[in-house]
Formats: sequence, C-alpha cells, structure tokens
Amino acid sequence: MIKSVNPYNQDTIYEVAEFEKEDIENAINRAEEQYKKWKEVSFSERSVLMKAAGQELRKNSREYAQTITQEMGKPITESLAEIEKCANLCDYYAKHASEMLADKIIETEAHKSYVSYEPIGIVLAIMPWNYPFWQVMRFAVPALMAGNVGILKHASNVMKSAMSIEKVFERAGFPKGSFMNLPINSKAIEQIIRNPKVKAVTLTGSEAAGRSVAAIAGSEIKKTVLELGGSNALVVFADCNLEETVKTCVQARFQNAGQSCIAGKRLLVEASIAAEFTKAFLEGVSKLRPGDPLSEETTIGTMARVDLAEELERQLQDAVNKGAEVLIGGKRNNAYFEPTVLSNVTTDMSIFKEEVFGPLIGITTFKHEEEAVALSNSSPFGLGVTIFTENFEKASKLIPKFDEGAVFVNELVKSDQRLPFGGTKTSGYGRELSVDGIQEFVNKKTVYVNKY
Repeated sequence: MIKSVNPYNQDTIYEVAEFEKEDIENAINRAEEQYKKWKEVSFSERSVLMKAAGQELRKNSREYAQTITQEMGKPITESLAEIEKCANLCDYYAKHASEMLADKIIETEAHKSYVSYEPIGIVLAIMPWNYPFWQVMRFAVPALMAGNVGILKHASNVMKSAMSIEKVFERAGFPKGSFMNLPINSKAIEQIIRNPKVKAVTLTGSEAAGRSVAAIAGSEIKKTVLELGGSNALVVFADCNLEETVKTCVQARFQNAGQSCIAGKRLLVEASIAAEFTKAFLEGVSKLRPGDPLSEETTIGTMARVDLAEELERQLQDAVNKGAEVLIGGKRNNAYFEPTVLSNVTTDMSIFKEEVFGPLIGITTFKHEEEAVALSNSSPFGLGVTIFTENFEKASKLIPKFDEGAVFVNELVKSDQRLPFGGTKTSGYGRELSVDGIQEFVNKKTVYVNKY
C-alpha cells in the first residue's frame, strides 16, 4: 500500500494499493487505445471538455484544496489559490490551443508548404508533491489539448491528490484512459519509459531524478522535458523601493513553506542598505503565523515530511558551523520548521551552494552590480532570479547578464500560463506553459506540396 500521511498531525489520510507490473501494462494499453480515438477529436470538442474541467475545479475547490493541505501541509488559503490557478489554466488552453497548433504556412517554391503540429501519443509525467495539482495540470492540460494522452507517476505522499486529478477529468467528461494516475513507486519508472507505446517523458523533480530519467529516455531516443531544482537569488539594490521589496522577498521565500523550485533562496543585498533591509525583513518574517494548515488564519504551514525538515536542519547547522548567525527562527518540531533567517552567509556554505527547500534563507552582501551578478550566476542552477531596483535602465542592462531561464524585476519569480517556464544549467531544459509548452510534445511535421 502507498500511504499519505498528514505532516501536521501524522495521521494517515489515504491508502491505495500499488500497481503490479501487469496493472501497469494494462493501463498503458488502455491509454494507447484511447489515444487512437482522442487524437481524432476536434479542438472544439476538446475545448468544451477542458472548460468543464475548469468548472469542476471551481465547483469543488474546497474538496481539492483540503486534500492538498492534508497531504503536504500548505495553508488552506494557498491550496485554494492553487486550485484556482489550475482552473485558469484550463480556461486558457481551452481558448488558445487551436491557434497555438494551427498550421504554420511557410512560403517556398512549392505550391504549398507548411508545418503541422500533431500529437505523438502517450506522455509519462513524473511529478513532485510541493504543488500537487498545479505541477500535474500544467503538463496535462496542454498535452490533452494537443491530442496526446497522459499517464502520471505522482509523488507517493500525495497519492490522494493524484487520484483527485484523475477524478477532475472524469467528472468533466474526458474519456477514460485519456489521463490516468498510476499508483507506483520509482522502481517502476524505467519499465514504463522503455515501453514502446510511451513516446515522451516530462519530469519535475530533483537533479538526480532528472539525470536518471534523461539517461533512460535518451537510450530509447525519447523526448524529455526536465524542470529540476533552483536556487533563485533575490538581488536587492540600494535604489529599490524598500517597503515593497521586503514584502515581495518574504512572500518569495516563505510561501508554501519555502518548498518551491522557483522560491527565492538566496538574499543578495547591497551592503549600503543591508542593515536597514535586514531589520525590515525580520519584521516581515516575524508576522508569519504558524498553526493548523486548515485554518484560514495560518500563513506558514509545516513542511511536507519530517525527513525534509531534518535535511533543512542539516543545512542550517552547516552554515552556523561556518560562521553564519541565526537572526530569527532555527528550531524544528517534527515536520514544522520555524521561518529562519541567517546573516553572514558565504559562498562556501551549503545553503548558498545547494538548493534549500524549506523556510530558511541566508543574507549575503555585495558592493557593486558586477559582484551581484557573479554571486547569482555562481549557482549550478539556472531557474530564475529577481532583481529589485527603481532604475529600469540599469535593470535592462543587467537582464542579459544573468544565466537564468527567467528574470523578474520587482516581482517574485512565478509561473504564468501566458509565459514559457523552464530553466538552464542543472535546472533542466525544455519549456512548459504558453505556446512553447504545448508544442513540446507534438510532431512538428514539415509538409511540402508541389504542383506540376
């Protein structure tokens, strides 16, 4: 059995029997049979179903949000926002998918030449627990609208969310087999990737998982999209709007208890305002309210598992041992980790070099623009960066210097269905969302028609 355990009170809230090898094969066969029918369904019909999926998410938002909160501990207000974001995603692709995948006419010597965008078949999604609905939906929605079918290997601690997502599509009227959750462990992934009926893989997860999946898929000559870890810098210049910058930095680090690939994880602050910024930032952090994640009053939840909180504790201790100072927080109780801020953080500390997946952040100072860029780029990750400045000419000159998949100015890095999302370096490759995302898993077919 695969169990979901509530990290707030350690209660088991869901159990499901793990698929055997035969169950997996049967599921893939059902998906293949459904794909043969689904790829022939018109965009207008797909659009009606996808709009219905958005309506279903809104209609039963409380049910789905409570599942998220109980399984991985985020405050209910954040879970409700996640469900609404998924519903907006459904609306977006229901409206725009047909134009995104319309034939692209290219003028040549031919009577007619163009590129068509056709589905490829079964796409396997391997997804994490931190945004248990959003991470899945941002793959599934464009994939289904493109005419593909999806099979999901979700994180084992959010299996009720996984089954709920399948329920969303069923309740919306999607044919059975067009999207299926497979309750399996990681050992079954290789078998699925190597199945000739599975045409591509998308993974959001750790660097180690990405390397493993990419290697297996590469040996089978199958397309992959990888959205891996991040260590986003929050670069605070002296000419920023200090009050608004502090608010954004607190949210960027501590929403979802810091458990986000694109969370701000390294605070780089210009030395001339470091003292003023630090004082205001600590005041903002101190206002976060812990408690039962199902309470509307709670603004900082538990981490998703005890072992994750223990790993964060290790990173904290490494920094302290190397000279960092704890300014606020620093204590753990089971899966709950206090919002924690450190000063005197240097580049040799693990919280600077590694991804920090929890409510912990260190402050590092810099003296000039070049040093700020160098500190940000020194990370092996390249998912995103935020720079805070009121000098927009300076910002425009700095943007090309950052080795990131996204640069946000005076705003936390976030995913938006209208914009492509993805990283560079060990943060992965490929893009999700927008037109780029829906075109990742299609056959871009060149058509050339001559006329004698």
